[in-house]
This record gives sequence, structure tokens and C-alpha cells, in this order.
Amino acid sequence: QVQVVESGGGLVQAGGSLRLSCVVSGNIYRIHDMGWYRQAPGKQRELVAVISSDSNTNYTDSVKGRFTISRDNAKNTVYLQMNSLKPEDTAAYYCNVQLQRYYMGVRNDYWGQGTQVTVSS
Repeated sequence: QVQVVESGGGLVQAGGSLRLSCVVSGNIYRIHDMGWYRQAPGKQRELVAVISSDSNTNYTDSVKGRFTISRDNAKNTVYLQMNSLKPEDTAAYYCNVQLQRYYMGVRNDYWGQGTQVTVSS
């Protein structure tokens, strides 16, 4: 059993900041990539940022320079620091992790339940 739990969403004014957290727990051998996706009403889910196990990062163009993804491997946690938020950042944000549950096991994707971020103008 693996649990992926996000927290940190909320309502913020444009220009403000929020920090999302995602904790992974359960029967885990190794966590590989950890990432954040978002989905706005009526739109497809999109990748926001991803961080590899050796901390290489990638961001979608619209958040570069404003969002920072980081991870704490000792705590099985990934963070998304969001600064200079804009109304178009409003969405449900989902944590995604790729992990192995066992040595030599396959890599599988796990998702959190999502946390809502609303940015008012």
C-alpha cells in the first residue's frame, strides 16, 4: 500500500505565494521522479514541474522563474514553492510519484487526491 497526500493549497491574492507539500508513505523501496501537475476546469491535466531522484528539475514555461520544486528524500516529500501567483495558476494541483515498491520491482505511477489553489485578481 502506498499513500500520496498533498497539502498547502488555498485561496491567495494575485502576487501572493503558496507552498505545496506532498508526502509519500507506505511500502516503498525507491522513489524516482516526483512531480506536480495541475488541472483547471475544462482543461487537460498538465505537468507543472518535475524533479528527478538526483534533483534535476524541469518546469513548464508558464511557471519558470516563479515556481520552485524541491524534494527531501529523507522525508519522502516533494514541495512546490509558488511565488508571484497569477489568476491563471488557479487549478487543482496533483502530486505524482514514480516509485518501486520492491527491489527489482517495476516502476509505477502514484497520484495524490489533489489540492485546490485559487488565485484571485
